[in-house]
Amino acid sequence: MSYKAVFHIDLENDQLFKLGLGNITNTLAALEGVEKDFILLANGPGVAMLAEGKVAPYLEQIQELSQAGVHFQVCNNALKKFKIETKDLAAGVKIIPAGIVGLIDLQNDGYAYIKP
Repeated sequence: MSYKAVFHIDLENDQLFKLGLGNITNTLAALEGVEKDFILLANGPGVAMLAEGKVAPYLEQIQELSQAGVHFQVCNNALKKFKIETKDLAAGVKIIPAGIVGLIDLQNDGYAYIKP
């Protein structure tokens, strides 16, 4: 069995972001040795959590999760709305055109939806 999940962050909130990263970390540990595909997708005000100014306390954990195969995505529409430049994002973050469409696509592809 393989596990696929998208962890959705849509608020600029340190407590929720920390909870989301913890959810991913704990789930990875619980599924050690099992095939998995996890994505943290940020849209709306949540894109700020992966940008300069907010992301610094989480960079080490994000890097560790990325090395474990977790993908990080942000909504381009939200980046434009909140005037966040691509150069200000954490390394390895993928920009997708529309966060909501990304969530729909992932759920249609069998990803579980997790909202910390």
